[in-house]
Amino acid sequence: MRATFMYGAGDVRVENAPDPALQQPTDAVVRVVRSCVCGSDLHPFHTMAASDGPAPMGHEFLGVVEELGAEVSGLRRGDLVVAPFAYADNTCDLCREGLHTSCPQGGFFASGGVGGAQAEAVRVPQAQGTLVKLPVGEDSPLLPSLLTLADVYGTGYHAAKQARVNPRTTVTVVGDGAVGLMAVLSAKQLGAERIILMGRHKDRTDLGRFFGATDVVAERGQEGIEKVRELTGGQGTHTVLEAVGHMPAYDMAVGVVRPGGVISRVGVPQYEDAAIGFGSLFGPNITLTGGPAPVRAYIDELLPAVLDGTVDPGRVFDRTVSLDEVAEGYGAMDRRESLKVLVTP
Repeated sequence: MRATFMYGAGDVRVENAPDPALQQPTDAVVRVVRSCVCGSDLHPFHTMAASDGPAPMGHEFLGVVEELGAEVSGLRRGDLVVAPFAYADNTCDLCREGLHTSCPQGGFFASGGVGGAQAEAVRVPQAQGTLVKLPVGEDSPLLPSLLTLADVYGTGYHAAKQARVNPRTTVTVVGDGAVGLMAVLSAKQLGAERIILMGRHKDRTDLGRFFGATDVVAERGQEGIEKVRELTGGQGTHTVLEAVGHMPAYDMAVGVVRPGGVISRVGVPQYEDAAIGFGSLFGPNITLTGGPAPVRAYIDELLPAVLDGTVDPGRVFDRTVSLDEVAEGYGAMDRRESLKVLVTP
């Protein structure tokens, strides 16, 4: 089969690779129908050392079940499925508590010996607990929106849920990438009436307004902080959903959250040290939360609105490439020419 590998920073290649095969009775083999490039894929695209490659790439996909291990039930060959970016058994204590990303039997696609989803097919460990059957065919126009359930929509929703967004809370979203826009959509779904989107790319912030943003702040750094404070009567917002992962975004989140508020981070942090002391979080009683989204916990909740068209998260895809063109997709996202790239193997 054909599959995507990263050999080092800026070096993405599509090559022939062995076809995936069942290794455990809990596995499935899935033919990939749609995958995509994630904003988090750009972190290694910027920094990966050649000595760490080649690494399989991709962790978001829809596919058709081709093979099933002997211990997998509830699925059949030919089923169209969505896979969360983290596989899990969905039966352990942590999964039952909604923490599928911490499942002892789980892991992440494109790591730990499991192939990536920017490929023609992928082996899915813990298939019964991981895969969710979809009630549409592989030619459905809903595929882009359904694909967002694999990561980006669930991640934005996780940010809002962890921040306890509700109709009484004001919200700032830091970042106008796909996750930030899904955080806007999620905050709107949870009832927030004031949602400030911090972003400076008009095509993206216009989409953010479509999803529910009431205000847009294009300024960054201290200027951006002051603008949000100005919009909120000097107080800041009850919640901040940080969807970038870089230190300046965290600093802005600390700057705009109001006393007693919550900062929820879902942008993969590219730093280890950050302000959490008396003057930043402790003194004003700020809660810091977030983490890798256990999207399997949210798929059943989010799926109905996608199926009936109430929401259209697939609008975050603004470019489609073939598998052999995936390196071009990375470049387009890196140059901010594209918000999120859909891949059709």
